[in-house]
Amino acid sequence: MGVVLNIENGKREVASIKDLIDLTAADMARVNELILSKAGSDVEMIPEVANHLISSGGKRLRPMLTLASAQMFGYSGEGHVKLATSVEFMHTATLLHDDVVDESGMRRGKKTARMIWGNQASVLVGDFLLGQAFRMMVDVGSLEALDILSSAASIIAEGEVMQLAAAKNLETTEDEHFAVIKAKTAALFSAAAEVGPVIAQATRNDRAALRSYGMNLGLAFQLIDDALDYGGTSKDLGKNVGDDFREGKVTLPVILAYRRGTKAERTFWKRAIEDNVTDDAGLEKAIGLMTRHGAIADTIGRARHFGEIARDALAPLEATPQKSALIDVIDFCISRVN
Repeated sequence: MGVVLNIENGKREVASIKDLIDLTAADMARVNELILSKAGSDVEMIPEVANHLISSGGKRLRPMLTLASAQMFGYSGEGHVKLATSVEFMHTATLLHDDVVDESGMRRGKKTARMIWGNQASVLVGDFLLGQAFRMMVDVGSLEALDILSSAASIIAEGEVMQLAAAKNLETTEDEHFAVIKAKTAALFSAAAEVGPVIAQATRNDRAALRSYGMNLGLAFQLIDDALDYGGTSKDLGKNVGDDFREGKVTLPVILAYRRGTKAERTFWKRAIEDNVTDDAGLEKAIGLMTRHGAIADTIGRARHFGEIARDALAPLEATPQKSALIDVIDFCISRVN
């Protein structure tokens, strides 16, 4: 799996997570088996709704982080597979809940579960998957891993509420937006990376390194998603380009363009975001204003900054194939915009 990354000398090289995929392939096969097993239920609608999203082609990046970070410190038990599956179930549950809150119609190139089965089924199946995730965490028997992942689940929910409270608020500051994406997205990346060294009984410094790596990778990942909504393709996003705009989401490109704009431009943003006037012509104008004020470029720049912090977090650790693969993930996430 690779995407094109532009580099300064004009050559093009591929930023890839192939090494990560290869290193975790055997364990991911077990994760995928466990996903199918634990998503099963005698209640027919539960596996239907769950499998609709689970089988829709996500990269499974978060569980691969758990597997690789456990391997990195020589873990040889079974717990990392259950924790990786728990991480994927937490992520899937979050997507099911997000699509209801955001009233989204598309996810990974096809209709969202809420469009097929309704909001109630999406929320309840998300709750079922969270319950299954916590059962697997308990099975592993690590109180510290359970604490990390359960804390992440709570933080993610707080992030959702923060985002809801700030919805359509163009006075949202950059710091406030970072607080939302740190909770909503980066917290699970951080937990996914940290529980690996925890069950491998690595040192506190090693755990802190992976926690910081995951947090900053998650921030970079979300900022690139924010940028792609105005400058990417449906294939890159797994949803329609401009969905954030149509849903009135105040993401970093909007925050920067609004703050840097003229009075007339700010009036446009208020009409688009607060009054929900978001047709194709409005989207085109929004992209034009973002380009004029460097909002998309600066969002990408901030993502690169967090990517460098993630890279530095791993720098003191011993060189291993897993460490190299985790560094590749940073380049892969950021190079999606090129």
